[in-house]
Amino acid sequence: MKLLVSPAKSLNYESPLPHAHCSQPAFVNEAAALNMALRKKSPAELKSLMGISDKLAELNWTRNQSFTTPFTSDNARPAVYAFDGDVYTGLDAYTIDEEKWDTLNSSLRILSGLYGVLKPFDLMQPYRLEMATSFSVNGSKNLYGFWQEKITAQLNSELQSDELVLNLASKEYASAVSLADIDATVIEPIFKDYKNGNLKIISFYAKKARGLMARYLIDNNSKTLEDVLGFAIDGYRYSEEHTVDPTKPVFVR
Repeated sequence: MKLLVSPAKSLNYESPLPHAHCSQPAFVNEAAALNMALRKKSPAELKSLMGISDKLAELNWTRNQSFTTPFTSDNARPAVYAFDGDVYTGLDAYTIDEEKWDTLNSSLRILSGLYGVLKPFDLMQPYRLEMATSFSVNGSKNLYGFWQEKITAQLNSELQSDELVLNLASKEYASAVSLADIDATVIEPIFKDYKNGNLKIISFYAKKARGLMARYLIDNNSKTLEDVLGFAIDGYRYSEEHTVDPTKPVFVR
C-alpha cells in the first residue's frame, strides 16, 4: 500500500536520528533546477511570492543560497525526520520500531513542491516551496504543471500488482498527482469531528488523523481496504452511515 502525505512547513534538523539509513531523492536534478530559479529571488521577492514574513523570507533566501549537491548526511536529513507538522505528530516516525522501517520506506510517499515526491529516508535539504505557489519555471506556468506528469509516472513505476494507493495528502498536494492516471485503486479517507452538534472536517484534527492512520497502517503492514476501515484511533471510527462513496470512507468522532 502506498500512502501519500503532504509535507510540513515546520522543519526539524536538530533531533537525534533513530538510524543512519538514507537514500537520494528521485528528482534531485529537478529540485536543483527549481532552486536555481528560486535563488535568483531576493528576500523581498520571496516575501511577495510566498506571502511570508521578513524573517521567513530571509531564512529561506539563506536556504536557497546554501542548497548544494550531492546530498549527504552532513548537509541533508531523511525527509520523514525533517518535517515537523501536524501530520508528522500523528505519524511519530521517531518511535516506529526497527522491524517496520522497511514497511515505512516502501509505503510512505511525501509530496513536495521542491522535491516532487520523497521516500521517507530520502535526504532533503531545508526549503520552503508550497505546491500552490504561483511559481513558473522551465516553461511550466506553475508547480502543478512542472510536477504532475513526473510524480504520477514515478508513483506508477513503484506500484506492485493490486497495490492500493491511499491519498492522505491535502487537496493542495494531492492535486500534484493525476489520481485518475494512477494504475491502482485510490482510496481517499475523510476525517470528520462533531462540533456544536454538526459533523465537519476540522483541518488541525484531520491533519493529525492522516498521520495517525499512516502510522496505524505501517505498524500493521496493511494491504487491503478492510485494513483501512479497521482504523480506530484517537476516537475515530469508520462510519458506513456517513460514507457515500466507498473509495472515500468517512471516519468520525
